[in-house]
Amino acid sequence: MTPMPIRPTHLSLTRQSELIINWEDGERRRYAVDELRRHCPCAACQGHGPGTPIAPPHVDPGLTIRQMDPVGNYAYRILFSDGHETGIYTLELLRRLGVTENDPPHRAG
Repeated sequence: MTPMPIRPTHLSLTRQSELIINWEDGERRRYAVDELRRHCPCAACQGHGPGTPIAPPHVDPGLTIRQMDPVGNYAYRILFSDGHETGIYTLELLRRLGVTENDPPHRAG
């Protein structure tokens, strides 16, 4: 049986351009909204199968998160201000994206 992923304990938006997630193991990660959008895991953004890479989506300046809803116990669906909402961001993906508070400043990826 696969162990349960580490879960978020608190989510917050700052200036609507950055998401902050506190994780149950004490880690605190920051996510630039534009980087989350660029890393959208949906088929329209990532392709419909192996070997079908597509160009990263264009991200409008000033992109914000309008809503963020849990999907079961394993992911979140994010509604962006550009209307995109089909990506399911698993907890594992969210743990790989963003930067921890003690990381040097750099873009996610």
